[in-house]
Amino acid sequence: MHRIRRARDRYGVLLGNVAARVAALLSLAAATLLLARSEGPAMVGVYALLRVLPALVGVLAAAGLPTAVPYFLAGPRSQDRRLPYTICLIAAGGGALGTAVWAVGSSVAGTALFPQLSQPLVLAAGVMVATQVSIVTAKSCSQGGGDMAGANRVIFTEQFLFLPVYCVLWSAGLGGYGLLIAAALAADVATLLLAWGRLLRRGFFALAAPPSAALARDLATYGLRAQVGSLMSMLNLRLDFVILGLMTTPTVLGVYAVASKYAELIKVPTVALAYVLYPKYARDGRTRATETVRRTLPKAGLASFCAVIPLWFASVVVIPVLYGSDFTDAVLPAQIILVGFALEGMSGVLTGYFYGIGRPGVNSAATAVGLLTTVVLDLILIPRFHETGAAAASACAYSATTLSLIWFFLWLSRGRASALPWPHRALADKDIAR
Repeated sequence: MHRIRRARDRYGVLLGNVAARVAALLSLAAATLLLARSEGPAMVGVYALLRVLPALVGVLAAAGLPTAVPYFLAGPRSQDRRLPYTICLIAAGGGALGTAVWAVGSSVAGTALFPQLSQPLVLAAGVMVATQVSIVTAKSCSQGGGDMAGANRVIFTEQFLFLPVYCVLWSAGLGGYGLLIAAALAADVATLLLAWGRLLRRGFFALAAPPSAALARDLATYGLRAQVGSLMSMLNLRLDFVILGLMTTPTVLGVYAVASKYAELIKVPTVALAYVLYPKYARDGRTRATETVRRTLPKAGLASFCAVIPLWFASVVVIPVLYGSDFTDAVLPAQIILVGFALEGMSGVLTGYFYGIGRPGVNSAATAVGLLTTVVLDLILIPRFHETGAAAASACAYSATTLSLIWFFLWLSRGRASALPWPHRALADKDIAR
C-alpha cells in the first residue's frame, strides 16, 4: 500500500506539471489567436518575440541562475541559509544588467527586430528583461524547494494572465503596440508578485542569512555550464528553420514549421519529466539517483515510443484538418521528426539526472552532438529534399542527442568518466573530472 501511494504521488506530480504546461500552451494559443484576428500577423510576430527575447537576455545576464537554483535548493547545499538572499541578489543584478544591455542594444538592433515599434516602446519592452528574470527565478525556487504545485502555477499564470489583462486594458481605451507591451508588462508584474508572495508565505526567507560572494560564484558557475547546453538546445530546435529559410522559399518553411510544431507535442511530457526529476535526483544524491535511473530509463523510453505511435498516425488527419489542405505536405516531415523522438522519454530522465547530480556540462556535451548533426545534415539534405530533408536531419539530431546522453550515463555510472574521449571530455571536463 505504501508503495502504491508513493507511485501515485510521483505520477501525480508529473501529471500536474504536464497539465500546467498544456494549459499554458492553450493560453498562449488563445492569446495568439486573439491578436491574429484583431491585429494581424505583425502583432503576432512582435508578441512572439516578446515571449522569448527578454527572458533570454535576462537569463544570460543572470549567469543562468534559474537553471542552477533547483540544484542548490534541493541538493547538498540546501541547508545553506545564505541561499535565499544570494539568489535574489543575482536575480536583481541580472535583471538590471539585462535591462541595460537591452537599452543599449535597442538603439542598434531595435529597428531590425521590432520595425513596427517606436524607440520608446522598444525601451519600455526592455523592462520585461527584469520581470522575466524575477519570474523564472521564483519558479525555480519553488521547483527546488519542493513546492511543485507553486512552480506549476507560475508555468500557467505567466501565459494565462496576458489575455485577461489585455482585454481589461483594451476596454480602458488602449490600443496598438502600446497595449501589447503594457499588457505583457502588467501580466509579468502580477505573475511575479503571486510567485514571490507564495515563496514568502511558505517561509522561503525564514532564518535567511546575508548573501555570500562565494556562493554567488558557485551559482553562476553551475548556471553558466548549464546555460551553454540550453542555448545549444534552442539552436538545435530552431537552426533548421534558419537554414531552411535561407535555402528554400517561405512556403516550404511554413510547411516545415507546422510539421515541426506538431511533432514537438511529444516534448511536453519529456520536459515535464526532466523538470520534476531534477530536484528529486538532487535530493536523493548520486548513488540513489543512479539506481533510480537504471530502473526508470527503459520505462521512459517505452512510454515515449508508445506516445509517438498515435501522433504518427493522427498526423494524416489532424494537420490537414487544422491547417487546411495547403499543409498536406507537412504530414510526412512531421512523421519523420516523430521517429527521432521515439526515445525522447529517456532524454527527459537523463537530463534531470545530470542536472540533479551537479553535472550540467554533460547535457551540454550531448546537445553539442545533436547540434553538429543538425548543421551537417541540414546542409547536405535541405538543398535536395527541402522540408523532408530538414525533417530527416532533425530526427537524426534528436536521436543523436538521446543516444549521447545514454552513452554518457553508462560511462559515468560505471565510474569511467575520466576515459571519455575528446571532444566530449573537453565540453564536459569540469563536470566529469570531479
